[in-house]
Amino acid sequence: MELKGKKALILIEDEYEDLEAWYPKLRLTEAGAEVVVAGPEKKTYHGKKGYPMEADARVEDINWKDFDVVVIPGGYAPDKLRRYKAVLKVVKAMGEAGKVVAPICHGAWVPISAGIVKGKKMTCFFAIKDDLQNAGALYEDRVVVVDGNMISSRCPSDLPDFLKAIISRLKAA
Repeated sequence: MELKGKKALILIEDEYEDLEAWYPKLRLTEAGAEVVVAGPEKKTYHGKKGYPMEADARVEDINWKDFDVVVIPGGYAPDKLRRYKAVLKVVKAMGEAGKVVAPICHGAWVPISAGIVKGKKMTCFFAIKDDLQNAGALYEDRVVVVDGNMISSRCPSDLPDFLKAIISRLKAA
């Protein structure tokens, strides 16, 4: 149980990229972390391929200080998530407090909207590379990019390296 005592937050909304939510949830649970899934409402959300994921809590009801990492899956969900003030408040606070912020794919839209990417080396799905750069991030086309507490990846095939980087960072903290 390499992550016993660690707590992970996964942000969820409808049309999330199924693998980018489920793989981190299962892998972090397997490593011993307590995983909490939170969305705008406490309900069942459905991925792009229809797979359901239950939110354990509403984002506005959680205390960001309780978490060591926030994982932000891609798909179309991040475009919805970044419209919620509570989501942006949590991601911004965690980022500024040095907690791990881990977007994958289109998940980078959330830290962009939270205003915490300027000067950070990051990667994302190629279609939103311009968004990342326009927000002041330093884009790198790599499987996983780690810059301080920011850990980012591009797409589902990057998930093994993405989770290795997250787990390594949490073990060291």
